[in-house]
Amino acid sequence: MTEKRNRKLKLHGFNNLTKTLSFNIYDICYASTPAQREEYIEYIDEEYNAARLTRILTEVAQIIGASILNIARQDYHPQGASVTMLIAEEHSGPGKLSNSAAPGPLPDAVVAHLDKSHLTVHTYPESHPGNGISTFRVDIDVSTCGLVSPLKALNYLIHSFESDIVIMDYRVRGFTRNVRGRKHFIDHKIDSIQNYLARDTKQRYEMIDVNVYQENIFHTKMMLKEFNLDDYLFGTAAENLGPRERNLLHKRIKREMLEIFYGRNLPAGS
Repeated sequence: MTEKRNRKLKLHGFNNLTKTLSFNIYDICYASTPAQREEYIEYIDEEYNAARLTRILTEVAQIIGASILNIARQDYHPQGASVTMLIAEEHSGPGKLSNSAAPGPLPDAVVAHLDKSHLTVHTYPESHPGNGISTFRVDIDVSTCGLVSPLKALNYLIHSFESDIVIMDYRVRGFTRNVRGRKHFIDHKIDSIQNYLARDTKQRYEMIDVNVYQENIFHTKMMLKEFNLDDYLFGTAAENLGPRERNLLHKRIKREMLEIFYGRNLPAGS
């Protein structure tokens, strides 16, 4: 929010608005046997171990304009990982830090702190005990103060993981004051998280918004539009399955995706 259009907000002291971006990323897979399910979980756990998560978060720090102070990381047994990265706002010249509604760069459990702020990523591989469905969930929280905007890291993070479903929340909390003492509860214009997504992301995903503008709360859910069964099979290919089994697995995987997307169990037979 600015006092006049195209004018920067002149503050009294530090900008202590807290901007928090939280999202869950899901990858879904079908593995027919217990051994294949265990192999999938081992594969995904190694693919996104603490070392790789550290590299991803290091890039995130550069994207949002923060310098790294300290790093701690941990791989868990039997699966999962977390990384803690202390970071601080980096002042590297005008224009580097921005809240503009333009997509951030694309790529190739983590926690980071920014002067009273933090980022977190944790991984959760799991599998269904009976129907062969396995999922890999990544929880990411980016909470920043000052000029640093977490929204610039959206596209990089979405492309850094195998993202079938992405559920995002963005909220601005607290207030800051201008030089005349007037409170400002947001320092940038936003009407949807979708404004910060790259065009190719918008084309690939079905999206819905649930926003509470008066509370500065923005919520977006994304699910892949196109469904290719081979992308969800681990240890086999669709051509090795009969028509009936392919149809059954298509329905089973799609149901899993819809339940995660809508956040509720669907009625039997739907």
